[in-house]
Amino acid sequence: MGRRKNLPLLEKITIENIGAEGKSIARVDSIVVFVKDAVPGDVVDLQVFRKKGRYMEARVVKYHSYSDQRTDPFCDHFGVCGGCKWQHLPYNRQLHYKEQQVVDAFRHIAGVEIPEAMPILASDPITQYRNKLEYTFSNHRWLLDHEAALETPFEHTNAVGLHVPGRFDKVVDIQTCHLQSEPTNSLRNYLREIALEKKLTFYDHRTNEGLLRNLIIRTSTLGEVMVILSVQFDEPVVYELLDAIKERFPDLTSLMYVINPKKNETLYDQDIITWSGRDHIFEQLEELKFKIGPKSFFQTNSYQALRLYQVARDFAGLKGDEVLYDLYTGTGTIANFMAGRARSVVGIESVPESIEDAKVNSEINGIGNTHFFAGDMKDIFTDSFIAENGRPDVIITDPPRTGMHTKVVEQILKIAPERIVYVSCNPATQARDVELLASSYRVTKIQPVDMFPHTHHVENVALLEAI
Repeated sequence: MGRRKNLPLLEKITIENIGAEGKSIARVDSIVVFVKDAVPGDVVDLQVFRKKGRYMEARVVKYHSYSDQRTDPFCDHFGVCGGCKWQHLPYNRQLHYKEQQVVDAFRHIAGVEIPEAMPILASDPITQYRNKLEYTFSNHRWLLDHEAALETPFEHTNAVGLHVPGRFDKVVDIQTCHLQSEPTNSLRNYLREIALEKKLTFYDHRTNEGLLRNLIIRTSTLGEVMVILSVQFDEPVVYELLDAIKERFPDLTSLMYVINPKKNETLYDQDIITWSGRDHIFEQLEELKFKIGPKSFFQTNSYQALRLYQVARDFAGLKGDEVLYDLYTGTGTIANFMAGRARSVVGIESVPESIEDAKVNSEINGIGNTHFFAGDMKDIFTDSFIAENGRPDVIITDPPRTGMHTKVVEQILKIAPERIVYVSCNPATQARDVELLASSYRVTKIQPVDMFPHTHHVENVALLEAI
């Protein structure tokens, strides 16, 4: 406790910039201070809560003046729920700092300058852009400041909404979310209403008790909607709820439910049952249709996913006679998107269910030159595999946020494709891998793409060509 008490209060500090992970940056006596919620130009008092040798972390305790970069957030839940943390920045400034994040990663981690100035591709729209949202039921509603100050006890503390950052058991009761188009808000609010009328129990994340757990809503640009209700146990009232949803929202493409008695909320190991409609919806990119089931992965912003894949296809420079490998292929979206311009496409992914989705999507679109394989990338991407499926002329890699395993990087260097198109949701690990490839490849193009407006997240596509 003594060390905490000795942490300094920094007065009248000007916020200078925004760095990695969306944290704002100030400097005090040549020490970098990372701050949440402030924006460049704010003048603030900061209470340090963590101090290391080269940096400190602090929270704002007082604003002396606000930056002219600030704008008014459009959501009533801003600053409380865990989403849209950059709503107080104008969108053009958000884009500026996302571009800067990519440039800084390549300059400071990979040690390369950006080879070609390619402005970030802005999202259009910047609200209602998500095709999937998951809401949580909780009997521990997060109380706002004015609610916590009230002496009168609440009728209930139930909520259906989004988690408070850092609090697994606390949920913000969302009235209007601007991330997804209707019927999302109407459906969520209706379900809350009838659940309260029927006095149903909301989930307790500490005791693993309560009936209602999660509500997942998936939409597509074709106007199709999938709804999945997750409950803790089987009761007749669950089917009453499903019938009520079906009656109020008769145009739903897919209405499903899952009984999940586990202590975690993941559904990949659970049976998801169709109550009405289809067990899938469709999304379309250019002339291709993609089947999306309840467990399928698909880029969360369909509008920007199309632009992302178009950039990747352009960078790949396919002429029609190449063997193309799509590493970390997921449900084969990129592989199928590229197949019309390559001789053969090989997709590798660790999740067997995703590979089955990839094969189905090839079949739906009449694509016959794709070949999909399930397995751990570092184990399956071997010399014998390449001998059997052909040496790739071009590799597209779209790994998770942690980047590629060093064995995968080593194998890429060994087989030496002409071009590598590296798609990443984390410019820092992307730049790290680019540095590992630098002995044989140089970065010739990069293209940031904004998939998630009002957050610090940025997608980036890099073209690496053999030296």
